[in-house]
Amino acid sequence: MRPSGLKIAGVLLLGVLAISLGSILVRLSLEAASDRSLAFSLVMSAGRMALAALLLAPGWRAPLRARAGLPWAVAAGVFLALHFAFWITSLSYTSVAASTALVTTNPVWITLFGWLFFGERPSGLTLLGVGVALLGGLTIGLGDAQGGSGPNPLLGDLLALLGALAASLYFLLGREAQRRGLSILEYIRVAYTAAALVLLPLPYLFGGGYGGYPWAVYGYLLLMALLPQLVGHTSFNWATRHIPPVLVSLAILFEPVGASLLAFLLFGEFPGVRVLLGALVLLLGVALAVVGGRR
Repeated sequence: MRPSGLKIAGVLLLGVLAISLGSILVRLSLEAASDRSLAFSLVMSAGRMALAALLLAPGWRAPLRARAGLPWAVAAGVFLALHFAFWITSLSYTSVAASTALVTTNPVWITLFGWLFFGERPSGLTLLGVGVALLGGLTIGLGDAQGGSGPNPLLGDLLALLGALAASLYFLLGREAQRRGLSILEYIRVAYTAAALVLLPLPYLFGGGYGGYPWAVYGYLLLMALLPQLVGHTSFNWATRHIPPVLVSLAILFEPVGASLLAFLLFGEFPGVRVLLGALVLLLGVALAVVGGRR
């Protein structure tokens, strides 16, 4: 039985609030650890994924229903690992508003990758949205270059954009994994585990490790796994069972708004007029791209 529209809207709102907390928890972890190194960014990425995978581990008792989707799920997990490595690192260099605005451009890149690799030709409205979104991203980059928040805004913006590209491939590969027989829970369990296995050794390669941080850092990592990862992503996955995915994608576009509002309330971080204008243009472009792909 299809849930009521009010219930679906409530679950989507819960998902938006949960994923909006992601960048805030990263920033709180950075401040608690007093460490903005690449190694610590990788610790946060790996810790979030490893804890989420552990929380899903009891499901491994049941065998997979279909193994044809397994390679696709593993590949998706690799790109999920790259997504978090790029995006979480970006928050050490640029503002929350710029990072979240750029990392949520994945509907644009999904459209382009779907066209290139799967022959899913976009509509004219979708292509218009891609152009508008790219203009918004350029505006954000120029705004950050002229006094943006963070020690190296342009580097942070580039990392956030790479995070969006990786997330786009993660979504496309994940869709293929589910088309080949994996349930949503089976797919998430495989992808999260693969992502954790990719990320866990990386901090050691850059002179870091998992010990010696204040207890608050580990608490924030657990909250990242519980709220943005499991609550946020699960809410959206649940919603796609009952409403068109385009509506879910449009709901996710509110993440930069929620994250920026929380960053302003908690950190007093105001990214600047040009960055905000660019974010609005970018979100408009993404919305056009998603609506143009409703077919």
